[in-house]
Amino acid sequence: MKILSTLTALGMIAFAQPAFAQLETYKDYDISDTVSSVTTVKVDANMGDYYLEGLKGTWVASNEVAKKLGHIEDYAIYASALPVSGEFNMILVVQYKNTADLAPSKAKYDAFMKEWGAQNVKKSREVTKTYPDIRTITGEYMMHEITMK
Repeated sequence: MKILSTLTALGMIAFAQPAFAQLETYKDYDISDTVSSVTTVKVDANMGDYYLEGLKGTWVASNEVAKKLGHIEDYAIYASALPVSGEFNMILVVQYKNTADLAPSKAKYDAFMKEWGAQNVKKSREVTKTYPDIRTITGEYMMHEITMK
């Protein structure tokens, strides 16, 4: 019984070891100014290509305009090689220079709408009406890159 208690105590100490870690921001690791908006999406089985087709004319096209105007740094779509497993199977990422770029701005909105145009607004509204039939947004996150020193 004493051996079992000792082994249990040693096991608890081994698992508690990470609690002693005391990393310091900017001393032990850096946090990027760049912030990424990450959306996780569960696309229904066999609907990935349909969803991508819709994204090409809406999300991708609008991000191209935003990138051209300097409102965003970049964007990306990631798809799972195992599309029917897990809580999500696609990730949409938009990268901003910093969190200030996320703030509302009438000037940026007006510039975007001028470039995007009323025809694209109408087209996007029609296409995105079908999205709830083929996908579910499972999460939205604002992420900073961490670089260990």
